[in-house]
Amino acid sequence: MTLRGYRARPAAWWWITALAAVIFFYLATSNAVYDLTSPAGLDFHVVLRKAYSVIAFGVIGYCAARASRAGASSPAAWQVGLWVAAFSLAIEIAQALTPPPEGLFSNALDVACGFAGGWLGALFVRR
Repeated sequence: MTLRGYRARPAAWWWITALAAVIFFYLATSNAVYDLTSPAGLDFHVVLRKAYSVIAFGVIGYCAARASRAGASSPAAWQVGLWVAAFSLAIEIAQALTPPPEGLFSNALDVACGFAGGWLGALFVRR
């Protein structure tokens, strides 16, 4: 089977989606990564972290949309955005179990970034 044929298989895309999700889940819950991406001397580190998250969630949204499209269904971009927002919520729950607490506004903003990234990733598949 060629690489092109392998990429057309939904199982391959679901595995890629799962792998990306596991990697990003680890990165999102790692204190070392948090410290590395949030230097105290950088005033706009929160904005950068939100931008990173939209990009990471966009990767997951893209992969999930490709998996769905290669299979029998082709969900709307907003539906993929909801899937990724649910994943983002799972990350927020895991982060809530470790200090410091971020607060509900920050948690809600992170879930919104998950939706936005998933939606944007799915839009790239539609092109």
